[in-house]
Amino acid sequence: MINIDAVKATKLNLFNFKDVSIRTFWITSISFFMCFFAWFGIVPFMPDVVRDLGLTPDQKWNSIILAVSGTVFARLLIGKLCDKYGTRLCYTWLLIIGAIPVILCGLVQTPLQFLICRLFIGFIGASFVITQVHTSLMFAPNIVGTANATSAGWGNLGGGANRLGMPLIAAAVVSFGIADTEAWRYSMVIAGVICFLMGLVYFFFTQDTPKGNFNELKAAGEMVATKKDQVGFLEVIKDYRIWILFVVYAASFGIELTVYGTMDDYLQNTFQLERLTAGNIVLSFALMNIFARTLGGFFGDKFGKLKGLRYVCIIFIIHFNITRYYAGYFFDDYKYYCRGYIFNSI
Repeated sequence: MINIDAVKATKLNLFNFKDVSIRTFWITSISFFMCFFAWFGIVPFMPDVVRDLGLTPDQKWNSIILAVSGTVFARLLIGKLCDKYGTRLCYTWLLIIGAIPVILCGLVQTPLQFLICRLFIGFIGASFVITQVHTSLMFAPNIVGTANATSAGWGNLGGGANRLGMPLIAAAVVSFGIADTEAWRYSMVIAGVICFLMGLVYFFFTQDTPKGNFNELKAAGEMVATKKDQVGFLEVIKDYRIWILFVVYAASFGIELTVYGTMDDYLQNTFQLERLTAGNIVLSFALMNIFARTLGGFFGDKFGKLKGLRYVCIIFIIHFNITRYYAGYFFDDYKYYCRGYIFNSI
């Protein structure tokens, strides 16, 4: 890692907006929230999209797979870019460029166009990486776990909050005389514009570290590359700890993505629930991010001082058994639609 002689925040004082670390925490959390909001923003409208574009069942489920696939490649790339150019520029461009497929999703006329947009919308899922890097640069080791977890959790909340937010946007659009069948299009355009505006906010109101931006620190000679910076990707993946975290994250976040991406459509089609009712059920799942992620980070900070990663094994065992129970309970007749996701591996 690049050695930055910076004074990081040692407390997560959420209302100290004069502190650049806290200000960055809020902006990156809101940006992450909006990325997830837009990423899964189309899901509440999938029945409308199917009717409007004439999607086949395969095309519908492939669009969900593509949306998740896009983020896999984007996350691998964005981490390297953050190390090289800094989080401020990376997040700015991700939000601005990522807003394009979100807006275009509201303008599509064919199933192929829709699938392409869904693939590229998935790229904004890489916002998670930038958020974690940025909070890691802003907060000291004693509090960084709590800061990372809270920003990630509140950002992930956007994946469920859109179940309430997008129908409200659609209702507002309809109130201006737009046909209800076209409301989903305007809603996606609005979500994309908000992402674009957040990119501008990120550029003008954040910085890479408490002491300044990467380019400024490099020019001043305050950023010196160490030996660790020369470690390549292949060397990194040889570390067994990376794979432990990979398995835990795949099991937990895999479940979350599946719920965000498919639950609405399943509830609307299987139980004939109204869009808002189905969305509120998904939102109730997402609301756990408000406190669950923060608790995970808090205990991570505490346990990390004692045994480090060994405690992850305990967390994984608990999570694994809870996930098996609830996945089987809610999705016993839903395995076909979850093919390719983590449920079948459990």
